[in-house]
This record gives sequence, structure tokens and C-alpha cells, in this order.
Amino acid sequence: MWFIADLHIHSHYSVATSKAMEPESLHRWAQLKGITVVGTGDCTHPGWLEELQEKLQPAESGLYQLKADLATSVDATVPNRCRAPVRFLLSAEVSSIYKKNGRTRKVHNLIFLPDMDAARRLQATLARIGNIKSDGRPILGLDAKELLKIAKETTDEAVLVPAHAWTPHFSVLGAKSGFDSLEECFEELAPLVPAIETGLSSDPPMNWRLSSLDGLQLISNSDAHSPAKLMREANLFDTDLSYAAIMRAIYEPDSPEFLGTLEFYPEEGKYHYDGHRPCGVRFSPADTRRSDGRCPKCNRKVTVGVMHRVEKLADHPAGRRSPGARPYKSIIPLIEIIAEVEQVGTNSKRVNGAYLDLLSRLGNEYHVLVEAELESIRRSGSDLLGEAINRVRSGQVGIQPGYDGVFGTIRVIDSQERQQISGQLGLF
Repeated sequence: MWFIADLHIHSHYSVATSKAMEPESLHRWAQLKGITVVGTGDCTHPGWLEELQEKLQPAESGLYQLKADLATSVDATVPNRCRAPVRFLLSAEVSSIYKKNGRTRKVHNLIFLPDMDAARRLQATLARIGNIKSDGRPILGLDAKELLKIAKETTDEAVLVPAHAWTPHFSVLGAKSGFDSLEECFEELAPLVPAIETGLSSDPPMNWRLSSLDGLQLISNSDAHSPAKLMREANLFDTDLSYAAIMRAIYEPDSPEFLGTLEFYPEEGKYHYDGHRPCGVRFSPADTRRSDGRCPKCNRKVTVGVMHRVEKLADHPAGRRSPGARPYKSIIPLIEIIAEVEQVGTNSKRVNGAYLDLLSRLGNEYHVLVEAELESIRRSGSDLLGEAINRVRSGQVGIQPGYDGVFGTIRVIDSQERQQISGQLGLF
């Protein structure tokens, strides 16, 4: 069975998240996006796990679904063309802050679990180590290697994957507080780590430059803090619909059941380039080397971003393809494309209305972004929208790279082209 899975999100118990991050909204937005399996996020939080137990019921092995009475009510708000089954897979992110090899390390890891009993057991163990109630993503003084050991002792079926593996401040390979390899972090337990999450600021070709990552699956997820952010990155599977089948596809780097990923344009990620946000300084890696790593305005150290970090650790030039590399597609969220075409903000009623209208005519967001005929998009939306999606599909986008916590700005059609395209298409 072919399906899309977004396995890293957060609940309304996490800081800086929308109150709408609840099972009902996730069920609805998964359908709008075209997602079949969505991670629950935050299953180490007692309040969230209790809410999941109240609102979900078992489905296929290791997966859950919204209870029927809740699903019926939510489905009434979903366009007919988008309605589809949605499954939940228990997931959590844990922040480990600890000292190792003479440095303070800050590493975020994802944990996937096969059932709620395992989640309760993991909760009980982590509660003895630190506070798991103050944030949906607990912050613990726990070595990442020990977290992996605890997860595996909880259940052999637990899977740990380093989250957004390259971001500077909180990742296994990040410039600020990470390691130079997974082996340095996890030591003899490194073979138990089957994959890394590439994060919004890197894409597969960047990771293919490291032969040390060749044996790992490269997965991508949205890390959504609000429902509309689902599927800005995601994974494509062709497996049975079960926890075990999904994890098997992740564990086997050459598995034909893992079809690849949907990717943010990495330049749009907020840590792609180096820079210093307070001074508005954006640097390429070469700029940083020329400035000796200092901000030219205040002389403080710049934050070294993902591209620079990849270049430092890479043992292959750009353009190298890893053996067994999976395909990927770079996408821009449909709401962002519509907002650019309409020249209004992404949160405006106009954009939201146009988004839902387009989905009601054509189907879910994945179908619109990747599969729908351009002529159908033009008829259902506008000539400009059809051209914009055509350009996204072919990679014809302009991006000012993100840096030091600032998202990159992406442009598909500038103002001069807008008039020109409208005139040309109007002739037909």
C-alpha cells in the first residue's frame, strides 16, 4: 500500500505550539494534506498520552485511529475529494542536554513506539530522571546513548532516530553542540540507530556527501507546531499499514518499501546558511571563512549553519549520489504558493478560502502539488497558480537562504514576471 507518513510533530503540550494540535485537528489536516500516517508527537507527556487514550482506538497493528464518533464530526468539515483513512503512530521527541568528551551536548532524538503500554513504561522511566510534565518535549540531563538504551529496554520494537540531525543548537551533528559522527555520540550502540532525520535546512543530496551516512535511511518530517504545517516534509512508503512494516522499511536502507521523501527546499530552512540574526548578517560558508567566523557589524561569532557543517564533515564533493539513495521531491506548501500568487499573507481568510476551494475541486494537497494536471489547476485556481506550481515542480524558484533562526524567503514569481505571465497566458 502506497502512503505518506509524517512522523515528527508536537502536541499542544509543547511550548510555542498551536492549541489546535489535538487529535481531531490532526485527523482533519492529515486528510487535507494527503497523509495516511501521522506521528502523535509528545507521547512521553502524561497529559497528552491520556488525551490520546481518550480519543483514539486501536486500528492496524501498532497504529491508532480517531474514535468513530469524533471522526464522523471531523470528516464533515473535510472536502469529499480529500476524505481518506488516517492512522496515528506513537512518537515523541526528547531533548538531551549533558556533558560528554569535555563539551556540553544538546541533542534531540525521536522515539517511535508500538503501543500505549510501551509509552507508559517509557514515561515511568523518564519521570525518574527528570521533569516530563513541563513540556511536551521533555528536557533531560540524559546522555543520548543512555536514552537509546532506555528505549530499547522499554521494548525491542522501540526505534530511535536523531531529530533534525544538522541544526546548530540541538542535534547530533550540529555545529554548536553536536558530534562529528553518530559513533561519537552513541558509541557501541550506534548500529541500533537506523536513520537520521535530515531536517528542514538540509536535503538528501547534502547528506549524500558523507559516506558515513550511506548505511542510514534519510527520513524527513514536518516537525509541525500547528496543523497547517503538516507535510512540509514527509516520507513515502509502500508497505503494509502497520507499525512493524513502517519501522522495517526505515531499518533497511535498501528497502524497496521506503520510496523516498518530500522535502522543503533546504535554503528555506532557518539554519541553512551561517549568520548573525541580531545584526541581519547572512553568510555563505565562504563568507564565514573570509570573516574568520565573526559578524562584521559586532564582531561576535556567527551561528554556523547546516550547509557549512555539511561541508566541514563531508568526504565527497557536491553532486555525489549515495549508493541505494532514495528519490525525493522538493515542494513548497500549497498555502505559501497561493499566498504569493494572491499577494497576501499565509494566514489570511482569502488564502485559506482559496486553499479549501482548490482542494474541494481537485483533491488533497499532495495531489495538487505533485500529480494534478497543470491545466486542471489553472481552471480550478488561476493561470498564475498553475504556472507557479509548474515552476515549483521543475525547481525554478528563487530563495534567499535562511540563517541563524530566520526562515529563508522564497519567490516563485516576481512582480515583473507576474504581469508578463498574466499577459501571455491571457492570450490563450
